[in-house]
Amino acid sequence: MFDASTRPTTLPNAPGVGYKAQHYTDLTNDPGHVAWLEIHAENYMGAGGRPLAQLRHLSERFAISMHGVGLSIGGEGPLDGDHLARLKHLNNWLQPVVFSEHLAWSTHDGAFLNDLLPLPYTKDTLTRVSDHIDQLQNTIGRQMMLENPSSYLAFAESTWSEPDFLREVSDRTGCGLLLDVNNVFVSATNLDYDPRAYIAEFPLDKVGEIHLGGHDEDEDEHGHVLLIDSHGKPVVDPVWALLDHVLSLSGPRPILIEWDNDVPEWGELHAEAARASKALEQVAV
Repeated sequence: MFDASTRPTTLPNAPGVGYKAQHYTDLTNDPGHVAWLEIHAENYMGAGGRPLAQLRHLSERFAISMHGVGLSIGGEGPLDGDHLARLKHLNNWLQPVVFSEHLAWSTHDGAFLNDLLPLPYTKDTLTRVSDHIDQLQNTIGRQMMLENPSSYLAFAESTWSEPDFLREVSDRTGCGLLLDVNNVFVSATNLDYDPRAYIAEFPLDKVGEIHLGGHDEDEDEHGHVLLIDSHGKPVVDPVWALLDHVLSLSGPRPILIEWDNDVPEWGELHAEAARASKALEQVAV
């Protein structure tokens, strides 16, 4: 039987990568700069087989961060009871170091939409999101971290800035925050604001994990640049520069390289982790 007591219990202030099965051998033979792994919870809710066997083996060596993509924390309806039950079972079995989800919604009238959709930052949204986080944390018996979204539009009815909204949710629920630096850059470009001004507002003291990823560049119907959070390319230089700025304010944090689409060979992914390691080395403890 899997003994979770033998595995790492904290995320190190070091690079991690989103785990993909094609990198299993590389990770077990020579992980290099990679010190921890993230998995998507929904990929491991089955009854068993090779995926869970490999995850069990990796968890004995690497700290694991579990990331949810389908709970619809911001949805108008109640959280899905079956999804919560399976999530609780997986958490109990794996005992990940942290669990995180998105500030977004993806369900409506019983239908699941394969996207992470934005929310207006209002009093009603604050109450709903906080209630859902309380329910989740009580169900799985652990603190969660909430991730800032990538945005392509802003709601006129919003009465909170996004950083202030996230701060208030954290204060009400006790949840931690996951800062996705690429999402900040994507949203700032799409909505025409200064990403450093956003970071200046962000409650960095509540951040337990940082994400980096690639994005695609497109344009809207007016010919303006539109960035799409695709997780299918290397991290661009302006996002690395924004990471350096964040770390200069926050100090070292665990940094994840996300690459979920058009997943590269191990060497290219590891090079991104090595660059994150160098960014951490430049931060005074």
